[in-house]
Amino acid sequence: MDHAYRFASVAAAGLAALVSIAASNTPAAARGEVVAFNGEASAGTIVVRTGERRLYLVLGDGRALRYPVGVGRAGQQWSGHAVIDGKRVRPAWAPPPDIARDNPKLPKVIPGGSPRNPMGVAALTLSGGEYAIHGTNNPGSVGRFVSYGCIRMYNSDITDLYGRVRIGTPVIVTR
Repeated sequence: MDHAYRFASVAAAGLAALVSIAASNTPAAARGEVVAFNGEASAGTIVVRTGERRLYLVLGDGRALRYPVGVGRAGQQWSGHAVIDGKRVRPAWAPPPDIARDNPKLPKVIPGGSPRNPMGVAALTLSGGEYAIHGTNNPGSVGRFVSYGCIRMYNSDITDLYGRVRIGTPVIVTR
């Protein structure tokens, strides 16, 4: 079997599993919508405006798909440029040192699929290794300043975004 075909088959199976997982975990408040978008970003770019607590996937022609997100709390926000360097379905999560220090009772690793896993159903990891755009098993945190810098989305919204972007997608985070 051709390597590219095998990869595409695995990716398609992973996406199908992700859609199935999110369908059973979809909050009623999920509300990605097409909106007018004025900005310098080209089509296909993700723009996160932390002050708005919104993520935009730029569609082009002055339009974007907008999603509500949870963002970094005071002292944990960042801005800059990154690219998506990984796509994970049901990722396991190991608390970074600053989170482990603040929450010493956390286990070293929380398995993917666990209701205690803060990554939700999927994650888009960002270059630099510190942050991700990911789902959440705590939908009440979306729309708030709550994280250590990651961008949280409803599980249904990360499922939708996951299917629309690829590794190498540019990400711009602004305050």
